[in-house]
Amino acid sequence: MSARLHIVGGGMAGSEAAWQAAAMGVPVTLHEMRPRVGTFAHRTGDFAEMVCSNSFRSDDHEKNAVGLLHWEMREAGGLVIGMADRHRLPAGGALAVDRDPFAAAVTAALRAHPLIEVAEGEVTALPGDGQWIIATGPLTSGALAAAIRAETGADNLAFFDAIAP
Repeated sequence: MSARLHIVGGGMAGSEAAWQAAAMGVPVTLHEMRPRVGTFAHRTGDFAEMVCSNSFRSDDHEKNAVGLLHWEMREAGGLVIGMADRHRLPAGGALAVDRDPFAAAVTAALRAHPLIEVAEGEVTALPGDGQWIIATGPLTSGALAAAIRAETGADNLAFFDAIAP
């Protein structure tokens, strides 16, 4: 059996990374601080919660790079895109979803996977050993962001605004 992989962050990237690793037989611990530690943008403790738009943008794989990425995610058996397809709302050529059922479905699938265990609580320091993916995105907790700054020597970490319209 493969060594356990730890993934910090249950957003889109962390959720997909956990799913793909588990699909390859790798045991995963998915660390998520919510609902124990909230953010200014999240309303639930669900994984892959969309906090701004409900759109994954264009779904046209022939004329748009984002749509091509959607196609590639489908070909790879992606959990996030699969649940997006199941919870799709009419939006012209865009892939828009019903946010709450989408996030609830991603959460249910991850929690039900036999190779994925969920560790609720904030990760406040960078790990010293093992295999880790840090996928916390723009809503990284202050303590973990400070640890990343200390490790990298960066004065500032740049993230896109997670709640911009």
